[in-house]
Amino acid sequence: MKQKFILCGVGALSALAAGAQSKPNIIYIMCDDMGWGDLGCYGQQLIATPNLDRMAAEGMRFTQAYAGSPVSAPSRASFMTGQHTGHTHVRGNKEYWRGVGTVIYGNNTDYALVGQEPYATDHVIIPEIMKKEGYTTGMFGKWAGGYEGSASTPDKRGIDEYYGYICQFQAHLYYPNFLNEYSRSAGDTEVRRVVLEDNIDHPMHGDGYKNRKQYTADLIHQKAMAWLDKQTADQPFLGIFTYTLPHAELAQPEDSILLAYKGKFCQEKTYGGDASSRYNPTQYGHAEFAAMITRLDVQVGEILAKLKEKGLDENTIVIFTSDNGPHEEGGADPAFFNRDGVLKGTKRSTHEGGIRVPFIVRWPGTVPAGVVSDHQLAFYDLMPTFCDLAGVEDYVSKYSNPDLANDYFDGISFLPTLTGKGEQEKHDFLYWEFHETNMMGLRMGNWKLVVKNGACSLYDLATDVHEDTNVASKYPDIVNKMKEIIRREHTDSQLFKVTLPN
Repeated sequence: MKQKFILCGVGALSALAAGAQSKPNIIYIMCDDMGWGDLGCYGQQLIATPNLDRMAAEGMRFTQAYAGSPVSAPSRASFMTGQHTGHTHVRGNKEYWRGVGTVIYGNNTDYALVGQEPYATDHVIIPEIMKKEGYTTGMFGKWAGGYEGSASTPDKRGIDEYYGYICQFQAHLYYPNFLNEYSRSAGDTEVRRVVLEDNIDHPMHGDGYKNRKQYTADLIHQKAMAWLDKQTADQPFLGIFTYTLPHAELAQPEDSILLAYKGKFCQEKTYGGDASSRYNPTQYGHAEFAAMITRLDVQVGEILAKLKEKGLDENTIVIFTSDNGPHEEGGADPAFFNRDGVLKGTKRSTHEGGIRVPFIVRWPGTVPAGVVSDHQLAFYDLMPTFCDLAGVEDYVSKYSNPDLANDYFDGISFLPTLTGKGEQEKHDFLYWEFHETNMMGLRMGNWKLVVKNGACSLYDLATDVHEDTNVASKYPDIVNKMKEIIRREHTDSQLFKVTLPN
């Protein structure tokens, strides 16, 4: 459905039209596969996350925020396009590296073309909007919105500076053969590969893997920090930091962060690896995972410190979240850490555990400190919220494609919730679908409908947040109403097919 945009009556934003420098800066940090219960401020007891806990204490923590999808590429697409997965083009992790030939890097064979299904080029995405609204744009981390050379790569979609993984499969290795980079200021004409010379002379799997020295979680963060250090108060900036921690492969430098967890846990998990998925073995699965969360926390702390150092703290809104629920790949053990707390399901599921994510917003002087919000939002709400911040009064009219019969915009700005000013419009429903597990999900108030292989289960989240008791037979009218919404909101996809409710 199309959502009309209304600019909030927020005093702090009243001067937006006065000039670009009055627009707030935006840093959006989306980590990879962090569960709802992975942070101390969400109840985690085994992993240290002091910086994110402080960010929550200094800002607003959301308890009912949702990813766009239970898996990576479509969740990111929902964020970028402002569309739910019944409307957006990318609804799954369609790969473009299979069967395309290979290239040699040192002693290793890699793919000649990498990436996923491209975002539709006839629908606008967030960095394109923000670029047109006067923002400098930088993205660092996972792209997953198009394969190399496609019509949807960062250089073609409004990004000024990019460094990271174009392909999410490549991101299965933390010590890969190459990353991708694009710099408009350096005169690049397209995204290019950057070979990691200190990695390629050692194997991608087995005993020699740890001889690789170029750790991409650090490299990506360093590039993001260098970009952030160049920003000034003269021009607003949008930083999209799609960090890969704590996804899958349990690998990182043997430094003080990791050593702090080795031997800490009463039991450890060994993992033999999976070369086909590029996951290397480990003897310390629990320690490795906990250290990855803490390492990410340290990086967030450095971002906040840099903003304060540069005097940009009070004019920069920082958002932290995860692309979907916790994974079980690569030796991860979400049950050990109680990573989804009271929620049911993991990554790839439209139960709450697969889609409800941590979501923290900090903006000193504008977003009140220490607030916990139960406002229901999803990733497709970020486009209208960013437009609200940029002072765009009707982003739907301004950025709809007139050549499309229906150019969908599904989000609602949640800026009134953040500031406490203006009336907050609420969703009638939130929507998800995912073809790999043939699941759909719809939340309507406290009702949650989960559809698997066409069969419907209804849960009352007010009393059953773990989705244990199917009450569909007791409330057939509610089920039928929610099924009608799903049928109305779903548009057919030839690439990502799901079974609609029976």
